[in-house]
Amino acid sequence: MFKGKKYQDSAKLIDKTKLYDANDAVALVVQTSKAKFDETIELHIRLGVDSRHADQQVRGAIVLPHGTGKTVRTLVFCKEDKYEAAKAAGADYVGGMDYVEKITKESWFEFDVVIATPDMMGVIGRLGKVLGPKGLMPNPKAGTVTMDVAKAVTEAKAGKIEYRLDKTNIIHCPIGKASFGAEKILDNFNALVGAVVKARPASAKGQYIKSCVVASTMGPGVKVNSAKLGG
Repeated sequence: MFKGKKYQDSAKLIDKTKLYDANDAVALVVQTSKAKFDETIELHIRLGVDSRHADQQVRGAIVLPHGTGKTVRTLVFCKEDKYEAAKAAGADYVGGMDYVEKITKESWFEFDVVIATPDMMGVIGRLGKVLGPKGLMPNPKAGTVTMDVAKAVTEAKAGKIEYRLDKTNIIHCPIGKASFGAEKILDNFNALVGAVVKARPASAKGQYIKSCVVASTMGPGVKVNSAKLGG
């Protein structure tokens, strides 16, 4: 696969055989983010668990100290008595069946986070097949199924992210933009890693954090010394 000159130049700065301390890894990734747009910095953590077993699932949500740098569009499903609270908190779209129909009939997905009150889950259950694969289905563990819709909207707008294992036992999450600078990215990195370590299942055996890589959208990945991450 052909890589562009900027990528190749960046790759020369990174020792692929080395496991970097987190602060050095983050600094390198920010340094090698050379695209013309503000690249997203992503964290990829491979865990020593088997996501096929229910008791080894790792999933949760955290508000990053400095957010993700992304504008988050929120859709709230609730009864009319909560419309005002959701809108006052900054929700972009608030409703019920009207949005269920809009999504099913128009394939409308102009939103990034879906929040719902528990009494609306029966209504949006029929959206599972379209929201599920996109990772948009509200979930109590992520704090997106709640009666306090205003708090959920505020947290989503502040940069709350959900982390969960994929089928290959890896967690992929954005931890900011290159423009944040290394210090803020490192704060977000530490917050996310700390949350993942706390979420370690009791049934997990052996080394928990198998590997950890930080990368920008267009840049090469930098391996982090996972032995120092408390895993």
